Amino acid sequence: MNFVDFFVDPLRYEFMVRALATSVIAAVVCAVLSCWLVLIGWSLMGDAVSHAVLPGVVLAYIVGAPFAVGAVIFGFLAVALIGVVRDTSRVKEDAAIGIVFTTLFAFGLVLVSVTPSHTDLNHIIFGNLLGVSRSDLLQIAILAAIVFAALILKRRDFTLYAFDPTHAHAIGMSPRLLGAGLLGLLALTSVVALQAVGVILVVAMLIIPGATAYLLTDRFGRMLVIAPTVSAACAVIGLYLSYHLDTASGGMIVVAQGVAFALVYLFAPRHGVIGARLAAARRRSANVPANT
Repeated sequence: MNFVDFFVDPLRYEFMVRALATSVIAAVVCAVLSCWLVLIGWSLMGDAVSHAVLPGVVLAYIVGAPFAVGAVIFGFLAVALIGVVRDTSRVKEDAAIGIVFTTLFAFGLVLVSVTPSHTDLNHIIFGNLLGVSRSDLLQIAILAAIVFAALILKRRDFTLYAFDPTHAHAIGMSPRLLGAGLLGLLALTSVVALQAVGVILVVAMLIIPGATAYLLTDRFGRMLVIAPTVSAACAVIGLYLSYHLDTASGGMIVVAQGVAFALVYLFAPRHGVIGARLAAARRRSANVPANT
């Protein structure tokens, strides 16, 4: 197989074209949101909400409602329960998060096991990227557009909330409302990524791109460009590798993101483990003092 066939051959199949579009859309919107999650320190909260939406998605399927409705309801329910457990007991926040999200996720698994359906609801858990239909792609595109537009339009407010919520409150903003907005967008984003990688791997797409960009730049504006670019590239690479190697597509996309993070972690010019040492060695050899 030559170089051209490697890229062209998968595109001869309509299901691969839809899978490619879905994976890129999910990768971009997850990556943009991940920039704020990493800065705020909500990695564990992202894990909690992305798993806690499972029973909401299944219940929405049962009553014939849009998945997004059930996901948002259970996303906020998970956050509320975490707050109640944290504020009314000696249990700390990390333990409260673990208790709530694992319980809701387990409840979702029980609902999946007892819900008769014409479609395999296990695809919600593990993803079904190659089975995305045109209607699924349309729903994903609409939800992604809503989330992306909200993040871009409110990026200044969300960024101020991430860096200094006290100052945001002082100038008349509501940190509680901004946090609730981000959590709602997180729930919607989880639905966008469900078809691509499933509930289990959604958290990887929500955290790895932002963490990767965070090691490459100190400017948040650049993070918002680097994260979705790297994430989309990994989605394309992972999907092509899964096609040619006959492996799980969602898993391969996340593996590609993990490899990208590992390379950046090691070789990033300023913050990479090896890259920083090489830069320091070059400065010493040139007798240039390192910046403090």
